[in-house]
Amino acid sequence: MKSAVATGLKAASSPIEWATVADGILYTAQIPMKADGSIETGDIGVQAELTLRNLKQTVEAAGGTMGDVTQVLVYLPDPADFPGMNAVYQKHFPKPYPNRATIVAKLMVPGARIEIVAYAHVGRPAARPKAKAAARRATKAKPVAKAAARRGR
Repeated sequence: MKSAVATGLKAASSPIEWATVADGILYTAQIPMKADGSIETGDIGVQAELTLRNLKQTVEAAGGTMGDVTQVLVYLPDPADFPGMNAVYQKHFPKPYPNRATIVAKLMVPGARIEIVAYAHVGRPAARPKAKAAARRATKAKPVAKAAARRGR
């Protein structure tokens, strides 16, 4: 079951959550949104910095760290922004870096030069009742199988 993360970011006017968690995995998309909900329209370095700070705030709100981020998808409308984004990006993640793809695409938010989608492992998934029952049955079956093998069956 998924649950919304209270990120502390200004609520979106669209029918979205800034982040959700399901089975210990955080799903989030971030843009260069200021605390008041407006979009930063500066250069790619300023926008990437804000977007990655929003990502960090979100990951920490979900109980994780930037080291828990496993995959990042970066969307840029202008491929010329890649070097500037990359210079900022590398400062926000410890090694080993998350798996990453960078996609050139038109963004829906006017003035935004970056959008980031990220996935992070922020907790262990809750064991499902069926899985627990199957594990108990398997554990109980092992001694019976060993005894039968000793008797030559």
